[in-house]
Amino acid sequence: MNKIIHKQQFSEKVFCLEVEAPLIARSCRPGNFIIVRVDKKSERVPYTIAKSDPMKGTLTMVIQEVGRSSTKLCQLNVGDELADIVGPLGTPSHIENYGTIVCAGGGIGIAAILPILTALKQAGNRVISVLAGRTKELVIMVDDVKKYSDEVIIMTDDGSYGEKGVITVGVEKVIQREHVDKVLAIGPPIMMKFTSLLAKKYGIPNDVSLNTIMVDGTGMCGACRLTIGGKTRFVCIDGPEFNGDLVDWDEMFKRMGTFKEIETSPNPSEGGECQAENKQEKEGQGKAGAGCNAEKDATSRQEGNTTGHLSEEMQGDDWRTVLRKALKPKERIAIERVKMPELDPEYRAKTRLEEVNIGLTPEMAMQEAKRCLDCPKPSCVEGCPVNIQIPDFIKNIERGNFLEAAKILKETSALPAVCGRVCPQEKQCESRCVHLKMNSPAVAIGYLERFAADYERESGHMALPDVAPSNGIKVAVIGSGPAGLSFAGDMAKRGFEVYVFEALHEIGGVLKYGIPEFRLPNKIVDVEIDNLRRIGVHFQTDTIVGKTISIEDLKEKGFKGIFVGSGAGLPNFMGIPGENAINILSSNEYLTRVNLMDAANPETDTPIIMGKKVLVIGGGNTAMDSCRTAKRLGADVTLVYRRSEAEMPARLEEVKHAKEEGINFLTLHNPQEYKADEKGRVCAAVLDVMKLGEPDASGRRRPELTGETITVDCDQVIVAVGVSPNPLVPKSVKGLELGRKDTIVVNEQMQSSQPEIFAGGDIVRGGATVILAMGDGRRAAANMAEQLLA
Repeated sequence: MNKIIHKQQFSEKVFCLEVEAPLIARSCRPGNFIIVRVDKKSERVPYTIAKSDPMKGTLTMVIQEVGRSSTKLCQLNVGDELADIVGPLGTPSHIENYGTIVCAGGGIGIAAILPILTALKQAGNRVISVLAGRTKELVIMVDDVKKYSDEVIIMTDDGSYGEKGVITVGVEKVIQREHVDKVLAIGPPIMMKFTSLLAKKYGIPNDVSLNTIMVDGTGMCGACRLTIGGKTRFVCIDGPEFNGDLVDWDEMFKRMGTFKEIETSPNPSEGGECQAENKQEKEGQGKAGAGCNAEKDATSRQEGNTTGHLSEEMQGDDWRTVLRKALKPKERIAIERVKMPELDPEYRAKTRLEEVNIGLTPEMAMQEAKRCLDCPKPSCVEGCPVNIQIPDFIKNIERGNFLEAAKILKETSALPAVCGRVCPQEKQCESRCVHLKMNSPAVAIGYLERFAADYERESGHMALPDVAPSNGIKVAVIGSGPAGLSFAGDMAKRGFEVYVFEALHEIGGVLKYGIPEFRLPNKIVDVEIDNLRRIGVHFQTDTIVGKTISIEDLKEKGFKGIFVGSGAGLPNFMGIPGENAINILSSNEYLTRVNLMDAANPETDTPIIMGKKVLVIGGGNTAMDSCRTAKRLGADVTLVYRRSEAEMPARLEEVKHAKEEGINFLTLHNPQEYKADEKGRVCAAVLDVMKLGEPDASGRRRPELTGETITVDCDQVIVAVGVSPNPLVPKSVKGLELGRKDTIVVNEQMQSSQPEIFAGGDIVRGGATVILAMGDGRRAAANMAEQLLA
């Protein structure tokens, strides 16, 4: 798909590549950029678009060898393919007839400025282009620039081409000889800074294009945030072009050097012993742990018998009655709740890829299933957002028919193995268990759900849900997170032709980028996704609806219904002094680098700085994931939370695991300010000491200032204080009613203000659990199907 069809070498380390990317070529505008991943081990790198040809379906990029991934890209030849190209990204350049514009392009910035100056000339402007490079060979694409320029001035440091001097010399000559209405500069940051200062000196409006460090390019990670006009902006969605007078250039230079030391070191990830352990673990040589044979154990016990441990008595139609009579309610209540087998805390705190919870054995699962009282009106089902028939699957476990239990789960849940691991059952189904009314622990519904799903997968007897005959109606799903996958599964079962569009290069959304493998292994997610493929769901990665294609494009292609499950991928920051210091990351960026991009693996290209003394700000599950990930990468980790532990929204199990693994808890403290060293890297946090007041709207006691502060040394901070909906999709749909923070407003049927568009999950709620998002997907599917089949 992304094949290189032309390659040209401009200089020793600068190459021009023309690549197939038909969707992006058709939709890109001047000023847009793309994210490129060369191969499966490469990082996601932003590149500007020099040319686009909608007819040929190609993009032209100019690349300079700098890091590992750009070097890989330059080494490819005609006929080779790139793993991923995503775009177009960023806000297009504002094009109008200003009058006379000076377009200053330095080095490969000339390629970036080419489509913009072309559009400016076509809009009626007088365009004077000033091109510069250290030597003649670094002044590129001159003939292309001349086609759309009234005048071209060339400057070189050594005088080998054009005039001798830096780019500002050429720009100032133009300003001094005639009236200039605007200056646009693209090139190295230092060049843009001084060009901007020159324009400001003469009172001329000026813009610059900032291409900083990015991971996703859609605003999800916050890695490209900069202070612009005293406010934090995300370059990838608010830019890349900004008023040069408003840019904090010192901050820009420091951010551009974030990974400079890593990229020039022999081991880019600087992982030390932790890296060696992770590499050993990937090769299957790590310590086995107490439960390494749990999967084999479950499978071998079945021995090919799909009815598991069924006795003849329990295979008949009255098996449920037999089970009810087997034990009296008092005997069931007296059974002690099962304890989940876990890896040893000291061992697991050093292993990033092994799952902490080992899973139940068949005997443990059957014993726990006996605790279920098989209530005539099970309140646990009411507490489940996807309405799993909980007693039905649990009683099948009790009688040993594990495959039937799994089948029942899949009737209502598209992701049972996922939900069994990450859903907060203690706040949902288990919180409604009748055992609690008798001062007995709730039945371990989540553990049993995981057991049944795992058992089926490991047995080799994976069953698919019943699928209705095709009705020929196409529906689109935007986003492949829990809401989108749940919707897709339910619609496919109803006979619809379902296409899922994902912005990233992996299917799974937050399940892949946000949840560490020690809590949710990728192989588990991949199996669930493959099951959806097997019932007919189509998946398309690297496609941003609202950028690569539009809602109108989908309608033109015959999609009759659209479900938006694009999630809440915009990280929140606290807006406090020093928060844009280097090595202060959002939890999204940190977890995406480690989970999705495998940055902690020395064999991959994505850089990550391994903090030695790390602070994690927040008290939710994402904060726990960040804490425990940093611990596994060798850090001394402290969780900072503004309330007490009792008010933490994180699951109790996650808090327990974090404490066992050596995470320090500093509750009733909240960051007031961050301090940075001479390189702009965070070195300390000033924390307010808090106390608890009266409950707020959430029902939790409100944190209040005491007036006291403490200062804590640190070299890395991970901010996990929540996320907001990503505005890319909502703002691309004309007339769509939006709510607070650009959430999509829906009715009880999950239908938006535009009848053909339904939505669910974080894009509606602002923040939700996996299972709540799945519940939204199911409800939307039921109502959309009813509408389309009416």
